[in-house]
Amino acid sequence: MKQLIISSINHNLNNAIALLKVIDSNTYQDISVGPYYSSIGSHIRHTLDFFDCIIDGLDSNNIDLTARKRDEILSTNIESAIQHIYKLQEILLSYIDVNTDYLIHVTDNMGQGKITVNYTLESILAHANSHAVHHYATIGYILDNLGIEVKIPGFGYNPTTPINKREGI
Repeated sequence: MKQLIISSINHNLNNAIALLKVIDSNTYQDISVGPYYSSIGSHIRHTLDFFDCIIDGLDSNNIDLTARKRDEILSTNIESAIQHIYKLQEILLSYIDVNTDYLIHVTDNMGQGKITVNYTLESILAHANSHAVHHYATIGYILDNLGIEVKIPGFGYNPTTPINKREGI
């Protein structure tokens, strides 16, 4: 199961790389689209932060999703984001043979303060993958509002969305 989850994540990360290779820096950094006025770069950085929190907290068994690095270079520099994704994919592949028969403490803020709950490695990775898809959908919205058409099949759609409704950006 872990191998399938990591393969799915890497597929989604490859879709991000495909996007980053076809847009320019101005598009990546554009903050003109409301209502949130966030850039594609900020959404990519945010999804990478989520994965980084997992990696940073795994050894100590304390993943804190509120302790994001928010590295602005990832928000503004396409090549840095691509290189970060490659590094992340390599680390994720190293987890395939890791014993994960234990619970991992994951801290997040649900809106009323921090709370720590138990996950497995598989469940936090699946959560991170779904989180990335959610942000990819927002990226699709930004691109559409900018009048930029990019075709990456399935980008921003949950895999359970019926195929006839899942075109991608």
